[in-house]
Amino acid sequence: MRVTAAGVEAFIADGFIHMPGAVDVGTARACSDELWAATGYEPADPSTWADTLVRISGLGTPPFRAAANSPPLLDAFDQLVGPGRGLPRAGLGTFPLRFPGPGDAKEAGWHVEASFMGVAGEWRVNLRSRGRALLMLFLFSDVGPNDAPTLIRVGSHLDVPPLLEAFGEEGLEWMTLCERAVEASASRPLASATGAIGDVYLCHPFLVHSGQKHRGTRPRFMAQPPLEPSEALDLSSPYPVAQAIARSLAR
Repeated sequence: MRVTAAGVEAFIADGFIHMPGAVDVGTARACSDELWAATGYEPADPSTWADTLVRISGLGTPPFRAAANSPPLLDAFDQLVGPGRGLPRAGLGTFPLRFPGPGDAKEAGWHVEASFMGVAGEWRVNLRSRGRALLMLFLFSDVGPNDAPTLIRVGSHLDVPPLLEAFGEEGLEWMTLCERAVEASASRPLASATGAIGDVYLCHPFLVHSGQKHRGTRPRFMAQPPLEPSEALDLSSPYPVAQAIARSLAR
């Protein structure tokens, strides 16, 4: 399942691509079963669903290793980032599992993902996206419009490079960047990361996105790991992650 030329262009222009069935359904269901076990909740008994957001840090059991290294994804990594420029993953995490329930959504603000730690232990982001080659969204449940799909500001990754260009390798403190990126991308159209169990969204690391309240009846299970780079991003690279940054800075 190679990414088509149209898919590559959509990634550069929109900041993400949706890969249906990137993880085979049997593997994805095994992952879902393990996530249920990790919550301690009963799938058939909503009275046990004690919180609307459950975070699980990471899992490296065989189903998650298989999901992280499925052949369609490995091919896509090479196409988007460059051959061998993504580090192999031994599992997946973190997992923000959203359940239906009262109140506002927890941890649902617009943001860009952080990518590396500064000398004082603070999270930062720089123009080369040190520490993060891609943001990935693995769906481990069916996700419809009411099932708290991740919200995406389409094309917002193009608003971020100009905010980072002047700050070199040190980059910006994460919260400062988020504040500026959210303002810069406020007029962007929205998309929702809906799909079927086993689907994966591959996203540019600068994409502005947000969680939202669950308005459905079945929990939304998802992993949102980075693809970590094996080397510093070459901004003159012909691969789509770098091309998007170059296109942004050239505007």
